[in-house]
Amino acid sequence: MSSFYDLVFDIPAEQSFTYQIDDKEKAAVGKRAMVPLGRRDCLGYIIAERENPPDGVKPEALKKIRRVVDDKILFDEKSLELARWMARFYLCSTGQALSAMIPSGRRVIVPVLPDDENEVTVPTLCISDEQADALRAITSKKNDPSQMFYLYGVTGSGKTEVFIRAAQHMLDAGKSVIYLVPEISLTHQTALMIGSRFGSQSATLHSAMTPSARLAEWMRIRKGEAPIVVGPRSAVFAPVPNLGLIIIDEEHDGSYKSGNTPRYHARQIALKRCSQEGAHLVMGSATPSAEAWKLMADGSIKRLNLSRRISGGGMPEIKAVSLAKTDGCLTKELKDEIIKTSQMGKQTILFLNRRGFAHFYQCPDCGWEQSCKRCSVSLTWHKSKGRCICHYCGYSEAPPASCPKCGCVQAGYRGFGTEMIEDEVRRTFPDLMIRRIDADTAGKRGGLEDTLLLFKSGMIDILLGTQMVAKGLNFPGVRLVGVVFADTGLHLPDFRAAERTFSLIVQVAGRAGRYFPDSKVIVQTLRMDDPVITRSCALDVSGFFDAELNQRKALGFPPYSRLIRFTIRSKEEKRAEAAITRLAKLIRPMLPKEADMLGPAECPIGVINTNYRKQLILRSASMGAIHAASEEALLHYEKGKDAKTYLEVDVDPVSML
Repeated sequence: MSSFYDLVFDIPAEQSFTYQIDDKEKAAVGKRAMVPLGRRDCLGYIIAERENPPDGVKPEALKKIRRVVDDKILFDEKSLELARWMARFYLCSTGQALSAMIPSGRRVIVPVLPDDENEVTVPTLCISDEQADALRAITSKKNDPSQMFYLYGVTGSGKTEVFIRAAQHMLDAGKSVIYLVPEISLTHQTALMIGSRFGSQSATLHSAMTPSARLAEWMRIRKGEAPIVVGPRSAVFAPVPNLGLIIIDEEHDGSYKSGNTPRYHARQIALKRCSQEGAHLVMGSATPSAEAWKLMADGSIKRLNLSRRISGGGMPEIKAVSLAKTDGCLTKELKDEIIKTSQMGKQTILFLNRRGFAHFYQCPDCGWEQSCKRCSVSLTWHKSKGRCICHYCGYSEAPPASCPKCGCVQAGYRGFGTEMIEDEVRRTFPDLMIRRIDADTAGKRGGLEDTLLLFKSGMIDILLGTQMVAKGLNFPGVRLVGVVFADTGLHLPDFRAAERTFSLIVQVAGRAGRYFPDSKVIVQTLRMDDPVITRSCALDVSGFFDAELNQRKALGFPPYSRLIRFTIRSKEEKRAEAAITRLAKLIRPMLPKEADMLGPAECPIGVINTNYRKQLILRSASMGAIHAASEEALLHYEKGKDAKTYLEVDVDPVSML
């Protein structure tokens, strides 16, 4: 029997620590344990066992494992191999990778399973010829496991049914399936659909579950009791046995990229797992990412087209309307269509990707603008809370009665958010039932699911919301979609700004008229001639990507290059400046000729929560050229690191703010 175990921790150090066996002898590779680390007890991951202590270390010098947390093994050698790959690729530690993969619960609770009486394993819907062709391509026995598929189809064309039937095919073959969706709000809807189709064979994993509930599902999945798993980004790590298929729905969505260390992308993890386990990868969207579009054009991904809506609906009529001379948030055209829609007994969705009442407070005389005291951004006025709030750090303060700089009483709030739109809509249409869903309202327990259920049943006339209403949701009664202000994110200092804006408009437009013709989309804008606006209104996906990829190629941005972004943050600007300069000096001589360095420079949002932020971006046509230099430079950087600075490393960043 082994007497010693190696553990890793959720800390930024690629090092294992050896401990003596626990008194109860429950320790095993693949379990977690509480052990002393420094002056405190920490949760560690047991990754290896050994007969003898490390060379030069006396057995009595090693600390003992205090307590083994798990009765049963949580992760196997395959999971450990994936964690080590993540650590190498995303430039983090193995412990940090395992921490992202494994649920944090300490006890297993008994999960509530779907009623087996509701279990239906045979699809009951008829499918179109295009759907049937796509399904045959995905499930063909001639497929090379390395072949990737992309279900590219207009909104409402039946991608979900193809996904579900492909999943059923895998389950019938004795294999498991992971079904990824971008948002928890979509997870709920998709989980209900999967549950009604597969019953107790299905499981759900997402961050809104309690840690204990997630751990219970994790163990059920690991035992093979739930061969189909639904969830957002982190569900890609589900420990399904005999993996046969990973589905990535709404592949374009930025929420598949983690914002915390390790900053992994679920698409890359899915690719790695499929390669590792001989499984197939199928993605889908009406608005693919630029990377996926290029891979389809190159033939690296096989594109499967769905060109028609399948439930009797036609594509909506989309019209751009100028906001330039409008008094308030809603143009006459949009108001008239809301009235017409209500008279027809149909429903309206109003979309604005900005919450709060007003966007910023500004003085017309001296130009003073109310900003966050901790971040370099404007505060947003939230009327319902009576406070001006920062959406980055949460700082809030009362609104000023007059301009603090010059005393002008004409100073006031400019721009609008979802609260202001709700206020105007209620005043304009007092007889209609209106509900708002955004980050402020969705935080209430059950609020989001209840609102979506009421809207789907026709109890709500107008649903107003942020991007939560733009993705994947299927509402039979929606005739009209109003994009209240299409320009919100159009000119952010991020090379993906145009792609995000285009995708959001096309996606939210796709909520209209799925089950009947004569649907309308009104896109309100101040940039009537902007190509992003005109192409999104024309649903011209090919035209948009032709222009966007030509521009990306000329500028040397992804998908024609790979990036690694380093961000230094510190409470002291001079320390942040010194740290990013030192890092740049370490990396520069290590870069090959085909790579270049952008910066060092201040981040587009220079201060968040009193932390000054500086960045450095490495760029090359291939990842190998910049990855090796980054890995080597980080080893030297850590040796002389300033303890009052924090370094974030983002391989293949999605957001540049």
